[in-house]
Amino acid sequence: MKLPQYLLVLTILLSFSTVYTQEKNVAVEQALKQEKIEGQFDIVIKKSGKYQDYKVVKQVWLNKLKANTIDSLKTLESKLNTTNLQIAEQKSTITGLEESLAKTNENLATITNEKDSLNFFGASVTKASYNTIMWLIVGGLALFLGFFVFKFRNSNAVTMQARKALAETEAEFEDHRRRALEREQKVMRKLQDEINKQRKAGAK
Repeated sequence: MKLPQYLLVLTILLSFSTVYTQEKNVAVEQALKQEKIEGQFDIVIKKSGKYQDYKVVKQVWLNKLKANTIDSLKTLESKLNTTNLQIAEQKSTITGLEESLAKTNENLATITNEKDSLNFFGASVTKASYNTIMWLIVGGLALFLGFFVFKFRNSNAVTMQARKALAETEAEFEDHRRRALEREQKVMRKLQDEINKQRKAGAK
């Protein structure tokens, strides 16, 4: 095989290598835009280069992953703040309903001690009828209160899930950052050892 043929084969191989690297970079960058945080970590680890027992991660991928993680944390924090505001509003509503229910119960107790015949909105009704009406009102308020208690508990559950997810994401990010730093330090130490060996070999 002549020299021009060698050059042609070498050029084709370099072209394929460049195209493959570009396609891998595009695939990772698209994944970093679309995948969830967990999937982004998996893709970056999978697509990263390998050096002995270590993974070599591109700085741009690591920076994008960091930015995406911070954005996710901010989104979770925003949702948490919104949920906390909703909980505060629901607590206020529940307090108002409880006060209203307490007043209704007081009125009911007062009326129970009165005569059988009562004047109710200008109409004369029996005590039994009046009690039935009042208990229907109390029941409606109790149902209303129960609905808001249910909503409050649901919101509280969402808040706890959001806090748990936030804590897990922070722990995962911190663990990944620590492991990446440890890998980088080990690689730097090995590189320095090799440099020292080369210097000693050169000095001889």
